[in-house]
Amino acid sequence: MTSTPGLEAAAWRKSSYSGQGGDCIEVAGLTTRTAVRDSKNPTGPALVLSDRAWAAFVAEAKRLP
Repeated sequence: MTSTPGLEAAAWRKSSYSGQGGDCIEVAGLTTRTAVRDSKNPTGPALVLSDRAWAAFVAEAKRLP
């Protein structure tokens, strides 16, 4: 896969919970969407979710042990 077009200027950030191992994701808030990518492959593809889908993902992730 190649990088996702239109995300070159996105402001990516890692979670403050990310460890030093480098196994984490980065997110970028867009106007009406949220982009997610693998921090180990910043030039690779990104998953772009609606804000509602991202909120549901985060809520479910917080429920995990």
